[in-house]
Amino acid sequence: MLNHNVTHVTTPLLQVRNLSVRFGQSPDATRALRNVSFDLSREKLGIVGESGSGKSTLGRAILKLLPSVAETSADALQFETMDLRNASERDMLTIRGSRISMIMQDPKYALDPTMRIGDQIGESVSLHLKLRGSARRKKVLELLESVEIRGVERVYDLYPHQVSGGMGQRIMIASTLAANPKIIIADEPTSALDVTVRRKLLELLDRLVSSHGIGLIFITHDLNLAQDFCDRLLIMYSGQIVESLVAKELRQARHPYTQGLLASLPRLDLELPRLPVMTRDPAWAIDIPSEAAR
Repeated sequence: MLNHNVTHVTTPLLQVRNLSVRFGQSPDATRALRNVSFDLSREKLGIVGESGSGKSTLGRAILKLLPSVAETSADALQFETMDLRNASERDMLTIRGSRISMIMQDPKYALDPTMRIGDQIGESVSLHLKLRGSARRKKVLELLESVEIRGVERVYDLYPHQVSGGMGQRIMIASTLAANPKIIIADEPTSALDVTVRRKLLELLDRLVSSHGIGLIFITHDLNLAQDFCDRLLIMYSGQIVESLVAKELRQARHPYTQGLLASLPRLDLELPRLPVMTRDPAWAIDIPSEAAR
């Protein structure tokens, strides 16, 4: 059973106001994000939308991981007491991984195929906790146990190609937890997993978020998954937030785009000859005032 009883702190961990990203400087340059505004507390915040809606760009913009061609602006990008807008690359190196971590979509690409599992997690332990030798190994084994991996001594010496996709995701989470981050950005972390493994991984993430008091940004295109797992949802379309709502109230969504996404999902309780195709209104792509997006 996933926990939706989250206590929100008065001061958010992260405050984002009018975050915009464009690729290139020409008049027809791609505007990947447009006036995105939201707060993140110690909660599970889902970012939902179709491919190309700006979800992953948002996660990378927060960590300042976008390519140099990207032009970013914001009225506020505040992590605790730090203004990320003015943070140098040196500052960001102390934040990435240690205070804000990111879980990538597929362990096949996120894990180094030439390094043993223990050595990969050990790098994070050495970097963030300054542990060496037997102390480092002991911490790595503890982290593997914390994500409910069995036979940690054996897994420690395996290479990434020798573990399943579900175990690979747990290994990435273990590495993420090495520095006790305040925020985790999970970018489609379950898309490569089957239903059973996905559920177990979500239950694990839920327990870790609750026990560590972490703020989780959960990026997904799966509406049903987001509704079941997250506390709040931000619906993204064309680089902006078109609707913000409590996850359990997703079926009462008011924006026609969210309603269209819901209508396109197959249902066991309703027999349809064909799923409806969404009719998109050009007005949806018009900039929305930031106050309406919160």
